[in-house]
Amino acid sequence: MKRSVLTAAAFTLLPLTGAIAADKGVPFNATAKPAADAALHDTLPEAIKKRGSIIAGTNPNTPPTTFYQADNKTLAGREIDIISAVADRLGVKLDLRDTGGFDNIIPGLKSGRYDAAISNIDANAKRLEQVDFVGYYNASKLALIGRADADKGPFNSFAELCGQTVGAGAGTSQVTRLQQASEACVADGKPAIKVPIFPDRPAGVQAVISGRVPMFFGPYEGLRYQASQVKALKLAGEITIEDTIVSIALAKDSPLGKPIQAALNSLIKDGTYQQILDKWEIGFGAVESAGLNAENLK
Repeated sequence: MKRSVLTAAAFTLLPLTGAIAADKGVPFNATAKPAADAALHDTLPEAIKKRGSIIAGTNPNTPPTTFYQADNKTLAGREIDIISAVADRLGVKLDLRDTGGFDNIIPGLKSGRYDAAISNIDANAKRLEQVDFVGYYNASKLALIGRADADKGPFNSFAELCGQTVGAGAGTSQVTRLQQASEACVADGKPAIKVPIFPDRPAGVQAVISGRVPMFFGPYEGLRYQASQVKALKLAGEITIEDTIVSIALAKDSPLGKPIQAALNSLIKDGTYQQILDKWEIGFGAVESAGLNAENLK
């Protein structure tokens, strides 16, 4: 299926989180359509084979990873392409659902509402206590975004943020990182980092545009994309952290873990995976293999 480009106007104006009611199947466009592998299909749980589909949740408000296109109905992005290609390789259909918020993802997996979730989800030890992970993208590069007409940055370390006000999205690992950095600032006798928390990245970025907050902190690939689309914005810094692996999340001890891992490694091997990342100009985060659970924690 052909993907159309999300325009800057669409990004800044569309009410992305409210376009489609949560938990209804959502149409999507995918970059690739890899062939099914019968041997991999045979490894699927019987319930998935019988249903013929994987139900995957996503919180579609973070271009270029997962977002609604200009029609405000059709999903696209790296996450959509990855999970679509995985389903194709496993020989089943993909049933995508809008989770209605990032904080709904883990509860949805635990309750069985979703078989999998893909929404720029970092694998970390705390989350691994609740869900399983199949890693597929190195997100060690984070960024700050600010107004283009503001004299902010560039900031290249957490220590440089002492005394600054930096927003982050609710439920994300960026909130934790900023709070830990703020504690380190105070311990060193420096001013704390003020961390206003926003419902999601679009709300935080819109707050930067309106001047309500000077900077917002998040994944490099997403904020770089948004700065390229909106003239009022610029990157205000880049911070590299220890290896952080974005992952497909699954219910704890899910029998889908190994089939999805094998499908991803198959896509890496045949070049489909790199094709998807290059489509979104984020090939710099490619991994050599997909890890399962603790393999994603460095």
